[in-house]
Amino acid sequence: MFNKVLIANRGEIAVRIIRACRELGLQTVAVYSDVDRQALHVRYSDEAYRLGPAPSRDSYLRIDKIIDIARKCGAKAIHPGYGFLAERAEFSQACRDAKIAFVGPNPSSIAAMGDKAVARSTVSRAGVKVVPGTEGEGALSDEQLLAIAPSIGFPLLVKATAGGGGKGMREVSSLEEMPTLLNAARREAEASFGDGNVYLEKLVEGARHIEIQILADGQDNVIHLGERECSIQRRHQKLLEESPSPFVGDDEEFRQKIGAVAVRAAHAVNYVNAGTIEFLVDKDKNFYFLEMNTRLQVEHPITEMVTGIDIVKEQIRIARGRCLRHLQEDIHHNGWAIECRINAEDPYNNFIPSTGRITHTLLPTGPGVRVDTGVYIGFEVSPYYDSLISKLIVWGDTRGEAILRMRRALEEYKILGVHSNIPFHQRLMDSHRFMGGQYDTRFVEERFSIEEAEEAKETQPEVAALLATLVAHRQTERAAHVIQRNERDTSNWKWLSRWERLRK
Repeated sequence: MFNKVLIANRGEIAVRIIRACRELGLQTVAVYSDVDRQALHVRYSDEAYRLGPAPSRDSYLRIDKIIDIARKCGAKAIHPGYGFLAERAEFSQACRDAKIAFVGPNPSSIAAMGDKAVARSTVSRAGVKVVPGTEGEGALSDEQLLAIAPSIGFPLLVKATAGGGGKGMREVSSLEEMPTLLNAARREAEASFGDGNVYLEKLVEGARHIEIQILADGQDNVIHLGERECSIQRRHQKLLEESPSPFVGDDEEFRQKIGAVAVRAAHAVNYVNAGTIEFLVDKDKNFYFLEMNTRLQVEHPITEMVTGIDIVKEQIRIARGRCLRHLQEDIHHNGWAIECRINAEDPYNNFIPSTGRITHTLLPTGPGVRVDTGVYIGFEVSPYYDSLISKLIVWGDTRGEAILRMRRALEEYKILGVHSNIPFHQRLMDSHRFMGGQYDTRFVEERFSIEEAEEAKETQPEVAALLATLVAHRQTERAAHVIQRNERDTSNWKWLSRWERLRK
């Protein structure tokens, strides 16, 4: 049993975990890099310790420093969040060796499923269909991958074995461009996860990206919490998620079928704690194992909204040796939830990352609206980490109500100081294809354009010109309004000193 938890992460997920710990009566310890000294998770935690310079390899990827801090502060548990060290078996093992509880799966499960190539081999032996690609385990050289690629067929994907989230992933259309893309994928994987190993996977076109959330305790109980639709992506990075999936809809038989396969995959590696099994699903509802994320997902809040289960609290309870509080027959979806990832990037300039100081922010509120964020007015968005500012989540009785609520929330959400992708999400909510649930993983890149969406939008350039003129006029007035220094403007302390000297 533990009473103090160290959160080996940053940003909104660190804040989310701190809040869950507080509700459970647990003390929290934050770690930070030099640029995160004033971050929200540092302010919210009971204790905070410096890790090192800004680059991840010198701070949030330093297993030795994190373990050392946990020992010094007396934290008996470590929650890795997502990203960074969350899917590193050696980190889980280091915690175990130091007699520190790891809020996540055991090292063998991470090794089997956290490494994507090993995971494919493991679930194949368990009878689960996988997307065609590099078979077997172990690291393959560029020459070996180039030799195997033609037999898989183009287009294909180069993917990092050690992580997810679109990091270390490149789409390859021909053998000629593959060497350059292999090098780029390896560099990004090394920077993000500390492991540059990659594997190949056939690109299934016209497919849906649907994932199943699972929970497993140490008593061999595994349940699934239903599906999440994650097909709205750009460059293999998820932008929006919803639960349940509009593609699955009321097909409860299919939901339980794919959920049962996910549970079987978890049993195959004796999985414990929270995890996600990702599938590609074609238009005929044939599904293929894509990968398993042996960690908490960014998009976990939408599952929490429709099931009423706090996944982070369940993670901590399982890590404390408790059994699951719910049976599979207890899990039911109530309503519909949508999550928009609010990123610091310019949607009008090829989504280039935006850095700088947040000068103003106004968060949406009201019924069915939730915002998970790690920023505040005055916070500096740095170029060292992911551009995620916050996650905007809404819930509605129906999908239609959830979309209308998301439109309202996006309209209320204001961020100044950096660019954000809020306009992209606003145009997406107005898309007829999105409203009809008619989209796949290629929708954003091939059949949606924010520029085209805004062309059909009514604009008011005259009002914009008037406002710009008024602002410019006010600035001119201020510049012309010069106040001369008065004789009496001398410091009052000096006047007091003179008066006292005269009195002597």
